[in-house]
Amino acid sequence: MKITTEIDNRYKEIELHVCSNTLTDEVRAVVGELHEIYDRNITGTDERGNKKMLRRTEILSAYSEGQKVLVLTSDGRYTVSKALYELEAELGDRDFLRISRSEIVNIHKIRSLDLSITGTIRLVLKNGYETYVSRRNVAKIKEKLTKEREDKA
Repeated sequence: MKITTEIDNRYKEIELHVCSNTLTDEVRAVVGELHEIYDRNITGTDERGNKKMLRRTEILSAYSEGQKVLVLTSDGRYTVSKALYELEAELGDRDFLRISRSEIVNIHKIRSLDLSITGTIRLVLKNGYETYVSRRNVAKIKEKLTKEREDKA
């Protein structure tokens, strides 16, 4: 597979071209992954009312607070117009994991898990944000992180 990058002022937005002489499973997989990355942007509104397209890869956590669903990224918090279960379904379970009734996190953004407090797991994300895992989700989290580690090995 050949990958090239071309930087030119004539492009006003990112263009991705997948070129092949036949439509193979590999081509389908590459195109599918590209759609997975770029088509699933979430629209969020910051505290000043500005809208921003949030890529799933930049989302650290999504949680409900009162009647709102907030998405946490490294550059701020954004309100989204989806229910948490809708957002969870849209983001998918490959990269995101429900840690409590009111929160999902990006498993690639987890820095550490602290089990020192009896009966509680403190989860720390790479930006320093701390949250807690509900007991009913502990087994699911351990399973997901173990699988993730095995996939990388």
